[in-house]
Amino acid sequence: MGAQPIPGRVTAAAEGEVVVFMIGMRINKWRAVRHWLPTLGAMPRMLKELARDPDSGLLGYRALASSLGDRTIVQYWESREKLLAYAADQSKEHRPAWAAFNRRARGSEGSVGIWHETYVVPAGSYESIYVGMPAHGLGAACGTEPVARRGERAAQRFASS
Repeated sequence: MGAQPIPGRVTAAAEGEVVVFMIGMRINKWRAVRHWLPTLGAMPRMLKELARDPDSGLLGYRALASSLGDRTIVQYWESREKLLAYAADQSKEHRPAWAAFNRRARGSEGSVGIWHETYVVPAGSYESIYVGMPAHGLGAACGTEPVARRGERAAQRFASS
């Protein structure tokens, strides 16, 4: 059944600003495999590349499937600068994947859609609690600690982030 729940009440051990980057794709035309399959395959390569580089700035991620053909990955980053540096680096997987997607998109008639959203969350603007859960979300990305260290109430945890 997967990872074991962490006993007790814990919170994410994140410090300071956190960048949340959400990226996804949607298959609009299932028969257009040649358009959506390369898009689907590009993200795992990027995530593996980032995971191998401890200085990349990627703290962690979680893949979500909201419906058949609709995929989202929530990523947690150290900083906006590190996210943007990765996106712009010609020697990394992202730039060639982005260029290839754009070439395919010109003739795909909307076969596949992609999107992203970036949120820079300042210190004091987030909090978390996990009860009976394995490491999850920001807690999986940054580690967890007992709730009591940051406060029993959400308002206290906001003040300590």
